[in-house]
Order: sequence, then C-alpha cells, then structure tokens
Amino acid sequence: MGLDCQSDRSKLSSPMASLERNNKILLDLARQPGNNLCADCGAPEPDWASYTLGIFVCLNCSGMHRNLPAVSKVKSIRLDRWEDSLVEFMRERGNSYAKAVYEKCVPAFYYRPQQRDCIVLKDQWIRAKYERREFTGENNYSQHSTLWKKGKDNKQFLKRIFLLSRKDFTLRYFIKEDSKVPKAVISMKDLNAVFQPEKINHAHGLQISYLHDERMRNLFVYHEDGQIIVSLFNAIRATRLAYLQRKHPTLRDNDLIPLIATHCLKEGYMEKTGPTQREPFKKRWFILCSKNRKLLYFKTPLDATELGAVFIGTESHSYRVESSGRGTRVGRWHYGITLQTPGRQFVFMCEQEQEQREWLEAFRKVISQPMTPEDYVQYTDVAQII
Repeated sequence: MGLDCQSDRSKLSSPMASLERNNKILLDLARQPGNNLCADCGAPEPDWASYTLGIFVCLNCSGMHRNLPAVSKVKSIRLDRWEDSLVEFMRERGNSYAKAVYEKCVPAFYYRPQQRDCIVLKDQWIRAKYERREFTGENNYSQHSTLWKKGKDNKQFLKRIFLLSRKDFTLRYFIKEDSKVPKAVISMKDLNAVFQPEKINHAHGLQISYLHDERMRNLFVYHEDGQIIVSLFNAIRATRLAYLQRKHPTLRDNDLIPLIATHCLKEGYMEKTGPTQREPFKKRWFILCSKNRKLLYFKTPLDATELGAVFIGTESHSYRVESSGRGTRVGRWHYGITLQTPGRQFVFMCEQEQEQREWLEAFRKVISQPMTPEDYVQYTDVAQII
C-alpha cells in the first residue's frame, strides 16, 4: 500500500518535473551563440520563442509575432508549459537556422531594425521575413506611393503623389494624380530619410530631408498602411545606394551602407539670443548632425525649412563649447551653453540640467571629430547665419 502511494505521488509530480526540465533546456538553448540575441531586433537575453518558426525573440517582438497567428505562435520560455516535441523542434532550429532561411536574400540597402527603432520598422521587418517571405528570393519594391504630407506653411496633412526613379536618382512629388509637373524634384545626392513617429505624431511618420538653395528642407509624411511606408523607405535606401555606387565606384557596399542615411546626434528645444547677446532669448528647435558638422535651428520641430545654421569645426580651428551655468538671467531656462567659433560666440539656454549635459556631450563629440576634405570646403564656404 505504501509503495502504491509513493508511485502515485511520483506520477503526480512528473508533469511538474517535466515542465522544469523543458524550461531549463530552453533557457540553455537561449544562451547559445545566435540564440542569445533576439532573432528580429538583436535585443539581448530573449526569453520568448516562436515554436512554429523555431526562433528566440524578445518580449517586444513576441507581441508583434502574436499578430501573425497563421505563421508564428509564441510562448514564454520561463513561464509557459512546453511539450517535449516543441522543445526538440527548438533544439533542431534556432535563430541561425531561421536567419539562413528567412534572411537569405536581404538586399544590402534594406534597413534591419534594432532594439530601439520605432514599432512600424520592426513590425514590417517581421512581416516581410515570415509573413510575406520577401527575403527568400528576389524582391520588387514600391516606387509609386500616395502619402499624406504636411503642408509647408500649415499643420494640415494633404495627399501627395511620390515617384521614385532609379534612372535619374530622384524622388519627385506631385500635387495631384494627373499633374504633369512635379511640385519638387529631389536629388538622391543629399536626400535623407528617417522615421520620426514621435515628432510627426503618427506611428508611421517619415521625415525626408534634402538641401534646397543651400538650406535644409524637410518633408513630413505618413501612410496608414505600415507596409507601404516601410516599402517606400527601403526603396529610397535602394536608390540612395545605387547613387552612391555610381558616385564611388571603387568603394564596397559595406563602406557605402553607413552613408545611405544620417541620424542626428541631438535634437530638441533650446533658447537662443542674437549676435550682441543683448537681444531677447527665443525658443527654437535645434538639430545637431555629426555628418555635416552643422547645428540647424527651426521655429518648431515640424518646420519645412531651417531658419539658420552654423558650421562646427575642431578645437584646432578655434571651436570650443562649455557650460555657462545658471547665471543671472531672468526667466525659467537657466542652464547655459556657450559655443565659441572663430567669428562669434553663441549663447544658448536649456530648460533642464540634463538637457544641458546632453547638448554639451553632443557638441564635444563633433568638435573632437577630425574634419574630412568635404568639411574643409564647408569650413571656408559656409556662412554662419544663426
């Protein structure tokens, strides 16, 4: 009788033991090279898995996989119950296996989202890989799109037609479908496209920037369909890469890929005063870019055209930046920054001390960066008009 009870207790505890064993196996698998980073965004220590695709993913990407129930089903490798057959499937597959299948033909220009990128980029990357299977063979990218574009002088978004051409490396946009003459013809030479969902206040918000009459011009666009806006984004990247390949025929793609797009070092509000430093301080939106060594400023984050710019050289060319403390200024913004250039001293004010520290760090990063031959051209030619 005692032996029978012991046997019964053993049978009752067996499922729990099996659960613990399988979860331990999965945790060990998730620590292996390849599996130790999310299969989709590269986040470390993924603790979820798709048991239909055989991949390990992070919590955020697992939520996107839940939106693809026909191709991907996910479980927590710590909390959920895993059958032996599913554990064996995960052991046979893994992230490296899936990458070889689902990322076999990812074009060099295609942007691979990282952990901190916006949701629409990561969501469309996951859908492109597993739902549409775009990278298991050759692909065609959308080059004709109808987007919602913010008006130059108002906050209203209006429908505009965008046409991308690899023949002459341009992006054109038209007011109407039947328009013969484009509103603008944008060269790939200086075009930059980055997702800015927070700034545009839309999950699919894309900012397209380019030089027009030597000033930065911004277009703010979106589309309700994430696939369409991400397809256009990557089509722009493809055209930019083709332009760079034409311009730099001796460089390899690995050297050109970082040149496709530029991300600013820092952007946000500061207050500025004029050349004599006796003028009233005005609140402006600033953008600091390391690639062109420029500090741009706008009245608002969604301005179409910059109000001014200043080139930032190196310390050896008499550029330096320092904190100017709280000072005696009357007003609510007291955290000052002084930027010294060969021709002028600029004074800015930040609202918070943390903002001041971040701007100082960004300025110092640009100043410490050696100048390129292109930078020396700007150093002699750019007019400081802040």
